[in-house]
Amino acid sequence: MKFLAIIPARYASTRFPAKPLAILDGKPMIQHVYERVSSLLDAVVATDDQRIFDVVVGFGGRVVMTSSEHRTGTDRCFEAYNNFGVEADVVINVQGDEPFIAEEQIKLLMQCFDNPQTDIATLIKPFPSGTPFSVIANPNTPKVITNPQGQAIYFSRSVIPYFRGKENEDWTSFHTYYKHIGIYAYRIQVLKQITQLQQTPLELAESLEQLRWLENRLTIQTAITNIETIGIDTPEDLLKAEQYLQQKK
Repeated sequence: MKFLAIIPARYASTRFPAKPLAILDGKPMIQHVYERVSSLLDAVVATDDQRIFDVVVGFGGRVVMTSSEHRTGTDRCFEAYNNFGVEADVVINVQGDEPFIAEEQIKLLMQCFDNPQTDIATLIKPFPSGTPFSVIANPNTPKVITNPQGQAIYFSRSVIPYFRGKENEDWTSFHTYYKHIGIYAYRIQVLKQITQLQQTPLELAESLEQLRWLENRLTIQTAITNIETIGIDTPEDLLKAEQYLQQKK
């Protein structure tokens, strides 16, 4: 099975403009992501900005230009796949602000497609034992519940499941809660299909595009990772990432 990693990277960002070009440990953030992913499989950056394009070319990476009108990284991935001209069975969508993505996490996604029923794969991570309820309840951290086969049943910004008659702080005693790690892989025919789907009521309610896929009866296989990803959404996150790297040296 042929896998291709596509790394969407936009210049415009409300909270952190020019984020892919921010310097982390002496290199642009997009270079960190590209080097980690391309060490394992073919990879290409998908951007809508000439500055990012030029930086990727400068460090020897592969990059394609895409439209600035895309609503989601998924749509950008599909255009990039069509423009790149490399055939693949599965596309892995790795966000350009995930400089610490691990090789093991990419391999977990790839293994999900050993099951022919898998349309889409994604990662989930258990909240550690003793995590305060307020952390789990953060609406900026989507949660997920799965069936016994590890296929996603529902994603929500709310805490799911709800334990009736129990104090909130005791809920983790009865259930392992999982947060969603927003890294996806899609069979290529499914990637094409989902870019043509209209937004759905649950997606609009929760502002989570993966609910559109579930509402259209696509199978999302999850894989459990215990590695904490460090996504960078703000300049403050970048500072924390720099401190994290310095501590590891």
